[in-house]
Amino acid sequence: MSATTAAKPESASRPQHGPPTRFTHQQILQVLSGILLCMFLAAIDQTVVIPAVPAIAADLNGFGHLSWIVSAYLLTSTAATPIYGKLSDTFGRRKLLLPAIALFALASVGCALSHTIWQLIVSRAVQGVGGAGLMAMSQAAIADVVSPRERGRYQGYMAGTWAIASIAGPIIGGWVTDYATWRWIFWINVPLGVLAMLLCHRALRVLVVRPRESKIDFLGAGLLTGAVTCFLLAMSWGGVQMPWTAPPLLGILLLGVLAIAWLAWHERRAPDPMLPPRLFRNGVIVGGVTIAFFGSLGLFGGLFLLPLFFQLVGGVDAANSGALVVPFLGSNCVGAFVAGQVARRLGRTRWLMVSGLVGTILGFGLLATLGPGTPTVLTVLFQLVLGFSIGLIMPTVLVAVQNAAELRDVGVATGVLLFLRSMGGAFGSTLVGAILVSRFADVAAGLGLPTHIDLSDVRGSAFAGLSDAARHSLQVGLTGAFHLAFLACGALTVAACIVALRMRDLPLRTTSAQEPAALVH
Repeated sequence: MSATTAAKPESASRPQHGPPTRFTHQQILQVLSGILLCMFLAAIDQTVVIPAVPAIAADLNGFGHLSWIVSAYLLTSTAATPIYGKLSDTFGRRKLLLPAIALFALASVGCALSHTIWQLIVSRAVQGVGGAGLMAMSQAAIADVVSPRERGRYQGYMAGTWAIASIAGPIIGGWVTDYATWRWIFWINVPLGVLAMLLCHRALRVLVVRPRESKIDFLGAGLLTGAVTCFLLAMSWGGVQMPWTAPPLLGILLLGVLAIAWLAWHERRAPDPMLPPRLFRNGVIVGGVTIAFFGSLGLFGGLFLLPLFFQLVGGVDAANSGALVVPFLGSNCVGAFVAGQVARRLGRTRWLMVSGLVGTILGFGLLATLGPGTPTVLTVLFQLVLGFSIGLIMPTVLVAVQNAAELRDVGVATGVLLFLRSMGGAFGSTLVGAILVSRFADVAAGLGLPTHIDLSDVRGSAFAGLSDAARHSLQVGLTGAFHLAFLACGALTVAACIVALRMRDLPLRTTSAQEPAALVH
C-alpha cells in the first residue's frame, strides 16, 4: 500500500476466518515501541511514590491517611484490570489503551496539583484506573503479535523494562523528593504519557479489530469491582485500623463473599458475561491463575520482608536497605529472561513453572536461616535463588494462560491473571505483615514493652532505654518472626507447586493471537 492510498476497513480488507498470519519482526518491534513505555509507566508508578509518602503526608498534613496514597491506586487498578481485558476483546486493544493513557496522564496532573490529602487520594484512585489499562492492554497486545512459542525472543525487552522500573522507581522517587518536590513525581508522567499515546496510536494500528455483537456486562463489572473493594479494604484495615475479628471488618468480608457468589450466579446467565464461565472450565487457565496468585504472593512477600529484615535485624538505614534488595530484584529479571529463552526452545511451560516453584520454596527456606551475623555473601546468594526462581514463574505462567485461552478470550484471560496476581501481592504483603506484628507483640509483651507500635519505631526513641539483654531478646524475637514469615511464604508456594504438577503441559502455539493489518504510512 502506498503512502497516499486510503486504507480499506479492516473487516473488508481481509478474511475473518482462517489461521493467523505471522507478524514480521519489524511489525512486532513497532508494537513493542509503544507498549513497553506503557509497561514502564504502570510499573514505575507502583514504586516511585513510596519514598515520597512521608514528604507528601507532611506537606498535606495527612499522616493519618498515609496508606491510602498507595492503597487507592492498588484498589482501583486491581478492580479495573479484568474489565479492560474483557472490553478489549470486543473493541480492540488500541481503543482501550489510548483512553487509559490519557486518563493516567490527566490523573497525574490532578495528583501534582493536589492541595489536600483527599484530593491526592481521589486522583491516585483515578490514576489506578488508567494504570490498569496500561498493564492489561500491554500484556494482551504482546499476545496479539508474538506467538507463545516465540515470546522468549522478545522477553529481554520486557524483562529489561521491568528491571529498570523496579530498581529506578524508589531511587528516582527519593531523589526527586529530596532535591525538588514530590509533585514532580507526578508531573513527569505527563510528557511520558503523551509520548506513549503518540507511539501507541501508530504502533497498534497493525492490530485487527474483528467486530462482533456484544453487550457490556455492567452488572458483572459492578459486582466484580464491589467484591475486590471489600477484600482489599479488609486486607488494608485488618490488624491495623481494627482487629481482624471486629464486626465491621467481618461485615466487609461477608459483603465481598456475597458479591462473588452473586457474580458467579450472574455470569452463568449473562448473554455476554464479563468473566466467561468457559474460562474457568479450562484447567490450564484455572491452574495458571492460581500459580500466578501464589507467585505474586511470594514476590511481594519477599519485597515486604527483605528491607524490613535489613533494617530491624541488620540495623541498616532505609536507604541502604533498599540497595540491599537489588540482588533480589535483579535476579528476578534475569530469571524472566531465561524463562523466555528456555520456553522458546522446549515449546512447553509446565516444567519451567515447577522448577521455579521448587526454587522459590528453597529460596524462602534459605532466607529462614538468616540472622544478624549471616555473611553478606550468603544473604546475597539466598536472594539470588529466590529472585531468579520467581522470575522463572511470572512470565511463564502468563504465556501458559494466553496459550490455553481461545483467541476471542486472550484479553479477558490476561486480565483475570493480572487481577489474581494483584490480589496475590496484596494478600502476601498483608499476611507477612500480620505475622510480624503478631510475633512482635508477643516478644514485646514478654519484655514488658509497648505491643501496639509501628514496626518502623523499633529502632526509635521508644526503645532507646533498653538494656543490652532486652535489646538482644528483642532482636532474637524479631529474627524468629521473620523466619516464620519466610517459612509461611514457602509453605504456601507448595500448594502452587502441586497445582503445576497436575496441569496439562500444552505445546506452545507458533502463531500469534491476531493476523497483521496493513501498515498505513
